[in-house]
Amino acid sequence: MHYLVISFSHKNSTLAQREKLAFVNDAAKIAMMEKINYHPHISESVILSTCNRIEIFCSCTHIEEASDYLLSLLSAHSHFALDELKMRGDILDDYGAIHHLFSVASSLDSMVVGETQIAGQIKDAFKLALEHDFCGLKISRAMQFAQKCAAEIRNATEISSKPVSVASVAVSKARECCGSLNGMRALVIGSGEMSLITCKHLSAQGVDVTIMNRTFSKAEEIADECKAKVRPFEEIASAVNDYQLLFTATGSIAPIIDESMIETCAFNRYWFDMAVPRDIEYEDESFGIHVYRIDDLKEIVSTNIALREDEARTSFVIVGRQSAAFFEWLKALTIEPLIKTMYEAAYRCALAETKRVMEKGFIPKEHEAAVQKATEQALKRFLHPFSQRMRDASDPLRADSLIGAMSFLINENDDQTPPTQKSYKGS
Repeated sequence: MHYLVISFSHKNSTLAQREKLAFVNDAAKIAMMEKINYHPHISESVILSTCNRIEIFCSCTHIEEASDYLLSLLSAHSHFALDELKMRGDILDDYGAIHHLFSVASSLDSMVVGETQIAGQIKDAFKLALEHDFCGLKISRAMQFAQKCAAEIRNATEISSKPVSVASVAVSKARECCGSLNGMRALVIGSGEMSLITCKHLSAQGVDVTIMNRTFSKAEEIADECKAKVRPFEEIASAVNDYQLLFTATGSIAPIIDESMIETCAFNRYWFDMAVPRDIEYEDESFGIHVYRIDDLKEIVSTNIALREDEARTSFVIVGRQSAAFFEWLKALTIEPLIKTMYEAAYRCALAETKRVMEKGFIPKEHEAAVQKATEQALKRFLHPFSQRMRDASDPLRADSLIGAMSFLINENDDQTPPTQKSYKGS
């Protein structure tokens, strides 16, 4: 049994290419996994499809044939030439596949290293495959270890503690200025991705959010997604004086807020201008308004990215250690029962031989226990180096070969199926 990953991500493909490779909904993923698992060399599969990556993770018995089949399915799905997919895609097996899975789950392979969204996306992908019987014990074991690895990285490092997008930094800066944001009121102006992310971060902090945009319907779309309120853009002159927090990210070529709109308020205000060119034309802080512009926020982003890169180096050490531990654990699951079976078969032989010599009268009855013990000890001494080499085999393929050979040699029913495969088939 092998693990296999076919990966197309921001590292090896463009956004336009990933859009064609993507699976737009669960139904599309289910239909593809049905085709994947139909192949005789593939037993389990999971599809992860996000804006930044499309990956198929599976267990198989023949890496080359499974890889060719998966790429042919993706070629038919995306209408890309098979040769182009082979050239662009990353094909990883066994240790490489597990190391990659753990890296992705720990957000070390993300476009924004340390972002936490990918962990939920992997859980959802795994849940979908599991609920529809496209994966079982083999992939479940890998996913459980991946979650364990990601948790260790979160606990051992601060890789996810520093926001690295302008929108998340703006909200983080607001929290730094005001303390808890829970219960505060905020106005977000704009309807692009930056505004959407800002609204989501604010809502997560318990902020009462209002959206404003020149096109009212676009503001309504964001409000529906974030459970926020909407206010007409025509009220902007009065609105800027009604909220403690203000975030702007419009595409206007001229400022939308200037000093003529500002009135004295009984509370301090914190304004975050995330637009280029700027949305806010105001420098004076005499009205209790603190303005943070895109350059201020980008400087924080750059600092946080540098910190995350340092944390990433530590994180990859953990991924490497956990990947090796996974295969050691996997090997033990199959080797230890086999070794136990081997010794039990030897002890049965020792018992049968002792009984035979006693019945023949070759040895006095009073020495039966000593003969039994000596026979068992001889067999144990003979088997010890074989069992030790099986435990010490670090290469997964070498371990599989040893397990298969020993299983064939000691199988009493003349069944040549290695216990590795037998145990998985019943799971």
